Amino acid sequence: MEAASVTGAPPRRRSDAIREFISRYGLIAILLVLPVVYGIQDLSEDGNLTQLGNNLVEGVSNGAILALIALGYTLVYGIIELINFAHGEVFMLGSLSAAGLYATFGLTPDTNAGGLVLGLLAILLLAMLVSGSLNVMIERVAYRPLRNAPKLAPLITAVGMSFILQNVGILWIGASQKSVPDLVGSQKQLFEIVGLSISRGTVLAVAATIPLVFLLTQFVAHSRLGKAMRATAQDPEAARLMGINVDTTISLTFLLGGLMAGAAGLISALYQTSIWYFQGFSAGLYAFTAAVMGGIGNIRGAVLGGFIIGIIQGISDNRIGNDWTPAIVFVYLVIIMVFRPQGLIGEETREAG
Repeated sequence: MEAASVTGAPPRRRSDAIREFISRYGLIAILLVLPVVYGIQDLSEDGNLTQLGNNLVEGVSNGAILALIALGYTLVYGIIELINFAHGEVFMLGSLSAAGLYATFGLTPDTNAGGLVLGLLAILLLAMLVSGSLNVMIERVAYRPLRNAPKLAPLITAVGMSFILQNVGILWIGASQKSVPDLVGSQKQLFEIVGLSISRGTVLAVAATIPLVFLLTQFVAHSRLGKAMRATAQDPEAARLMGINVDTTISLTFLLGGLMAGAAGLISALYQTSIWYFQGFSAGLYAFTAAVMGGIGNIRGAVLGGFIIGIIQGISDNRIGNDWTPAIVFVYLVIIMVFRPQGLIGEETREAG
């Protein structure tokens, strides 16, 4: 008994207790700073929260696209602990592919509703296949040969692949931003709720994202291949001993991430009505930040982070200015990482090496 009392756990430092308290409760308050401040401002100036509500609606639309892109980052990192910096460009080429298929399927703003739905579903599948196949090819050519190399080698290779794909985009559509037909009238109001204008683009982004995220989570959680992915993420060597083909599982992970990026590419083309070779860099940067903020390697965390950053972006773009938005997003990221390094709902992962 005396020995037990002597070797008891040391008393917790006050700084540790404060850090734990902030990590549990303070981050929620920090995330609410922007909406609360501007909500109070709107109530004092306009007497209602309509403007803030519309900022949140726009943020949800952007967040849905970012969430789909962030899934690719978090899936790949969860399996092989690699930041696939080329993933933003996979999204970009998916968007270019989708926009290029408009004419192939004869889709114009005057196309009837039935033809538009069928055509967009076909384009969605093709864009997903293009991005998924491209992602698998990148893994096979650029990352697999470096599987046992020092961690810096595949990281630099990923940056190199990003620049290569950007130049593919330049060769495809040129260096300037291109407009694409607004097939769905993305900015037209579909309905109104308590003064909030809900556009067609918003409904499209959310309605496309929810089933895709649901299908992905169900696949990873319940399918045999999904169980193989989780086993590989936990311990690749043990997974090999259990008869799992780790190389195939990693390729499947890249395929799934590419499929999500392709879907985001079509949604972005429909919502933004423009394409650009550089759009993958900015969207990829925000999406990677979302994955880290939510908890890299965690699917639910990537989706949560995507919507949080989308909302921050929606408020900042409208209230503060586009030039300040990246700085504000990364201030939030730094604060969250300081007090909760694993992300908002991050999970423990195996050690790198």
